[in-house]
Amino acid sequence: MHRSKVFSLCLVGVLTTILLACNDKSACVYAVYQHTPIEGWDRNDTLTFSYVPNETYSPFASQPSLTLTEEIGLRINGSYPFSTLYLIVEQEVRPSATQLTDTLTCRLTDKKGVFIGKGIGCYQYLFPLRRLPLHTGDTLNIHIRHLMKREILPGVTDIGVSLFANEVTPGIDTQEDKQQEGEAPER
Repeated sequence: MHRSKVFSLCLVGVLTTILLACNDKSACVYAVYQHTPIEGWDRNDTLTFSYVPNETYSPFASQPSLTLTEEIGLRINGSYPFSTLYLIVEQEVRPSATQLTDTLTCRLTDKKGVFIGKGIGCYQYLFPLRRLPLHTGDTLNIHIRHLMKREILPGVTDIGVSLFANEVTPGIDTQEDKQQEGEAPER
């Protein structure tokens, strides 16, 4: 009975988060969450998200390229045993075969060990990842796995990806440009 209540709370939270994440219909182009197993998220279980722009209903319909702002969403319950979660986020843009890898440090508690996410019983977090330029015809695959010492990680209920479209403006440095020049990326 307790698990069904926790699951219901988490499901309501996920749906609310998706709606809030995409409240600006002109900007949000993708928002998807995936559940992790109730018994725990295994280090070898990689969650995969694929964004394939719809050519008739997308920002690409009016412009040949754009920059996506990426956010990683995370939902945990009270059984998560740590104050931080480390994630490996690998991305692949096709057909250019661009490959990007980020390590995302997700701070989940304050100094006293109290969860700082939004919610009661289940906690929601959003972490900015990067800005990524895409062109007409590109597809984006995102692979996420945890990088914790514990093999099976309890308490992580959902992982999500939200993408927001931003128009590419000539003369503005993108994330990729700064990395090629040796500067640290902005986050």
